[in-house]
Amino acid sequence: MSATSIWIGVVIYLIIAIYVAWLARDAITNGRNVSMSGYFLGARRFGGFVSALSYSATTYSAFMLVGLAGLTYTAGVGAFGFEIVYFVGVSLVAIFGPKFWRVGKAYDYITPSEMLGHRYQSKPVAVSTALTNCLFLIPYAAVQLAGVGYLLAGMSHGAIGFTTGTIFATVVALIFSYIAGMRSIMWTDALQALFMLVSATAVALLVVHHLGGLGVMFDHLSQVKGQVLTVPGPGFFSFATFLGLSLPWFFFSLSNPQVSQRLFMPKNLSALRRMLIGFLCFGLIYTIVSVTWGFSAMIALPGLPKADLATPRLLGSDMVPPVLAEIVMIGILAAAISTIDSIMLTLSSMLSRDVYAHAAGHSDDARQVRFGKWVLLVVAVLALIFAELQLNLIAVLSVAASTGLAVVVPAIIGAFYWKRGTAAGALTSILGGSAIVLILFATGIRPLGLSAGVWVLPVSAVLFIVVSLFTQAPTDRAQEFIAKANRQVK
Repeated sequence: MSATSIWIGVVIYLIIAIYVAWLARDAITNGRNVSMSGYFLGARRFGGFVSALSYSATTYSAFMLVGLAGLTYTAGVGAFGFEIVYFVGVSLVAIFGPKFWRVGKAYDYITPSEMLGHRYQSKPVAVSTALTNCLFLIPYAAVQLAGVGYLLAGMSHGAIGFTTGTIFATVVALIFSYIAGMRSIMWTDALQALFMLVSATAVALLVVHHLGGLGVMFDHLSQVKGQVLTVPGPGFFSFATFLGLSLPWFFFSLSNPQVSQRLFMPKNLSALRRMLIGFLCFGLIYTIVSVTWGFSAMIALPGLPKADLATPRLLGSDMVPPVLAEIVMIGILAAAISTIDSIMLTLSSMLSRDVYAHAAGHSDDARQVRFGKWVLLVVAVLALIFAELQLNLIAVLSVAASTGLAVVVPAIIGAFYWKRGTAAGALTSILGGSAIVLILFATGIRPLGLSAGVWVLPVSAVLFIVVSLFTQAPTDRAQEFIAKANRQVK
C-alpha cells in the first residue's frame, strides 16, 4: 500500500474524529472554567453504551490486533488462553465496579490513587500510588505508540518510518486530550470502537475465506504446524511463563488506573452494568478475531522477521483489498490512540490531583486542570522516547507494565474488605512490590524459576498484611468507607 493512500485515509479519519471530539465539549461550560471532575471524568454523566465502547477501545488497543496476533503467531493457541485469563478477570469489575462508583460519588474522587490516599488517611499513599502508576504506565503507553509505528511502517513497506508513526500517534492523542478532556476521549473512543470491531471482523472473515474456511485453516495448522494447536505449543509458553504473563493480566481491570478510573464515570449503577455487559460482548468477539488473524498470518506469511509484523503484513497482502486494509489499519491506529490518550489523561489527573495539589497545599480545581494539561505534554514526550527503543514483543511488554501496576491490588482489595489495613501497610506493599518488580526485571533473576509476574502479588500482599498488623489502622475512616462502598445508591 502506498504512503500517499495511507495518509489520505488517516487525514479523513482525523477530520471525522476531531469533529466528534469538538462536539463533545461540555455545552454548559463551553470549555471555560472546567472542573477536575468535568475535564478528567466528563462530570460523571456517561451512559452505558458510550461507556462500554470507550472502555473497550481503551482496553483493546494495539495490543490486540498487533500484539495478540503477533503472540499467536509466535506461541500458538496458548495466546488465546492467555487472553481468556484476562477476559475472566473482568469479572472483578462486577464485584468492585459498584464499590468504586459508590465511593467515587460519595467522596468526589477523581483518581484511584486519591481514593486510596483518602481511605488510608495518608497523602504519601496517594502520592506513591500516582508515581508508581507513572513509572509503569508510561512504558505501556509507549507500547501503543510502537504499535502504530509498526503498523504504518509495515503496511507502507517502510515508506512511512517507525518514528513518523509514533510521532503522529502522540500528536493526535494530545489533540484529543486537549480539546475537551475525557468527554472528547469517551466520544471518540466510542466511534473508534465500533469502527475497529466491524472492520477487523470483516477482514478476519475475508482472510479465512481466502484460506479455504475455518476447517481447512485448522486442518492445515494441525498438519504443518501441529504444535501451535497444543499446549505448551512451539516453545514460547511453559507453565511458569504462562503463569507469569497471565496472573498480572487477570487483575488488569483493578490495577490499571486508566481502566479503573472509568468506574467513576457512569451516571448511575445501571449505566455501569450496561458498560460491563457491553464490554464483555465486545471483548469476546475481538479476542477471537485477533487470534484468528495470528493463525491466518502463520499460514499465509511464514518466517516473518518480527512477530508483531504479522498484522501489518497480512493487511498489505493480496488477500485483503487495499480499501478494506486501509479501513482496518485506521481502526487499529484509532484503538492505539484511544489507549494512549486515556493513559495520558489518567496520569496527568493523578499527578495534578495527588502530587501537585499536595505539594502546593491547595485544592483549586482551575490550577490543577492547568497543571494537568502541562503534564499531558511531558507524559507524551516520555512515552515517545521509550517507544523509540522498539523493545521485544508488544504483548510481552504490555504484561510487563501490568506486572508493575499489580502492586496496588492488595491495597485496593484491602480498602474495601479489610478494616485492619493501614497506611503503612499500603505504602510498604506499593513501594516494596515495585522495588521487587524492578529488581527482577533488571537482573533477570527468577526465584524458583518463576518470573516477576508470579511474585509481585504474593510479595505485595504479604507486605501489606504483615505491616498492617503491626501498625495503627484508621478504623473510623475504614468503617465509613466500606459502608459507603456497600450502600445502595440509585
